[in-house]
Amino acid sequence: MKDRILLIEDNQDIRENTAEILELANYEVFTAENGKAGIESALQNNPDIIICDVMMPVLDGYGVLHLISKNEKLSGIPFIFLTAKSERSDFRKGMEMGADDYITKPFTDIELLNAVEQRLKKVALLKKNYPADADGMQEMLNEFGGKNALHAITENRQENHFKKKQVIYMAGNHPQKLFYVKSGKIKTYVTNEDGKDFTIGLYSEGDFLGYNALLEGSLYKETAETLDESVIVDIPITEFKNLLLVNKEATEKFIKLLAKNVSDKEQQLLSIAYNSLRKRVATALVTLMDKYHDKKEEKFSIQISREDLANIAGTATESLIRTLGDFKSEKLIEINGGKITVLNRRKLEDMFN
Repeated sequence: MKDRILLIEDNQDIRENTAEILELANYEVFTAENGKAGIESALQNNPDIIICDVMMPVLDGYGVLHLISKNEKLSGIPFIFLTAKSERSDFRKGMEMGADDYITKPFTDIELLNAVEQRLKKVALLKKNYPADADGMQEMLNEFGGKNALHAITENRQENHFKKKQVIYMAGNHPQKLFYVKSGKIKTYVTNEDGKDFTIGLYSEGDFLGYNALLEGSLYKETAETLDESVIVDIPITEFKNLLLVNKEATEKFIKLLAKNVSDKEQQLLSIAYNSLRKRVATALVTLMDKYHDKKEEKFSIQISREDLANIAGTATESLIRTLGDFKSEKLIEINGGKITVLNRRKLEDMFN
């Protein structure tokens, strides 16, 4: 399906020539000879992007942008000004009103097409749904800020070595840095009034953690602790925030990512509230497998304490141990000491699908 472009330009020669360039680039183009007609066309045709002259009769470009930004149906459509004026004050006025870009007349075909392509690319990224986890965060920043944009600030930094069961940060503390997992396994958990822990997140090599509090400007709501020996790299909060400042779209997407995290946690709590014990334990095992399975290994095995596994499943340790015993008897898993090996993932999934 072609992207739809609305071109608002009072000069007939410029309007026709610009429309022809855009149509040759395989865009569907609608044209209007003044601002009033442009607003009417926008409401009728719902374009993906608007290119608008500044100085026009009836309604100028600033008036068009103002009315579009106030219209619920049209608000958010990328807006590019076409103008022969190059004074800095005109550029600043347009950008302060919400314009996405300026093209100064006379312009080349390449300048026009590059401006359109860049704006449409950013719109496509904003519409994309990223996984609500550290992988989704990295994918998003790769696309908004360049390949491995966030990984670049992890290089050449001091590595901190953590032993098993060692706390990285605690709930209630002020965030001062972003954490990058170079190796190992990490969990984040919350503790209720009765002192019962509940695991809400799992992290591994290549993941980032602690960003929720940084972005919200709040205290840590969870505690992060190692599940085994781990190597963590600290990234100063100022560098992380400076990176986000470069990409306004990335910041907006982070807000949506945080909202989705909240939704996922609600679903997790509902699962614990309403699912049977067998379903909860099966879900916990599959979750661990999804997060930590080395694809080079035929079977998935993990050395994890029964207490940690119970906290992931949201159940008492004693109940978990009985359920693991049942799974072992049914040949769904194998248990050797503290190590659990999944033998039949499909049957585990069948319990909660």
